[in-house]
Formats: sequence, C-alpha cells, structure tokens
Amino acid sequence: MNLWLRMLGVLIGMLFRPRLGYLEESVLRGRVWITDLDLNIHMNNARYLAVMDLGRFDHILRSGLMRVFLRKRWRPLLGAAAVRFRRALRPFEAFTLHTRFVGWDDRRGYYEHWIEVEGAIACHALMWVAARGKDGRVPPDQIARAMGVDGPSPPLPDWVQHLRDLDPALDAAKVLVRAKAAE
Repeated sequence: MNLWLRMLGVLIGMLFRPRLGYLEESVLRGRVWITDLDLNIHMNNARYLAVMDLGRFDHILRSGLMRVFLRKRWRPLLGAAAVRFRRALRPFEAFTLHTRFVGWDDRRGYYEHWIEVEGAIACHALMWVAARGKDGRVPPDQIARAMGVDGPSPPLPDWVQHLRDLDPALDAAKVLVRAKAAE
C-alpha cells in the first residue's frame, strides 16, 4: 500500500512540477516509513529499488516519454541494475532521490539514480533500460528522436562503460552455471 501511495504522490506532484527535458534530472523527496524496514531496522534493499522505480516513473511522466510510449505502443523494460549501498537509511529519515537519463548505446539506455541524506550519498545505482514494440526491441536512438533529441547520445561516463563491460562476464558465468548443473 505504501508504494501505491507514493506512486499517487508522484502522479499528483506531476501536476504542480515543471516539465523535464529528456536529459534533465528528476528530484523527489521522501522519508523512510516503517513499511520500508527490514529486520535490521533500516530500509530494505529491495525498497531502494522500488523508490528508484518512482524516480524513473517521475522522469518518464514529466519528460513526456510516457506519452510517446503510449502513442507508439512501446513498453518500457528494466534489463539490469548495478547498485551500491553506501549508508543505511534509518526509520523516518528524510532522503532525496535524484534520477537522470545518462544516455544510450546501440542496445539500451541508462538511468542513474542516487539517494542523498544530508548531502551524503546513501545509495547509487545504474539501470539498464530498453523498450519493446510490436516488432521487438526499439532502438534507443529511435526513442531519443521521438523525444526530440537529434544526434548521438551524450558521452557515457567511464564508470557506465565499466559497468556495461560486466554484461559479457555475467553471460559467461551463466553459461558456466548451466554447464555445472547439467553435469
């Protein structure tokens, strides 16, 4: 129920907040509620990801991307997440969620999220995103053009490239796990 209320808050807030450009940053403020806690009495690691979903939702709504997706019948997809937890969030602690679309390559787009508490980063994440249409995967540059962004992606930061390079290593690990299971 807590997440539905937060989503409703994002929807209502959209009516009073300015539109965002496709490459502009969304900022949401929140608080850790009792329903966000795990057995260690701090925000559950899965809840960080759910809060980040709300940041992407806000960005997609306020940038106009949702209208494009609905008009073209594209479905947004989350392909992967790389998350670094730096500091626990305690009960009732206020936080600020920052979300920005970093850029894209030939296969996917990249969202960056970070959660701050009193100016310090508590959690940082990179999300691999894509979209599907009736004919399969929608190229990220096609989405950017539909959003009025002509030309190539902004340069992806080095750290994004390093995380992107993990993909082939994870695929190789998956093959090894399957081979061992077949033995």
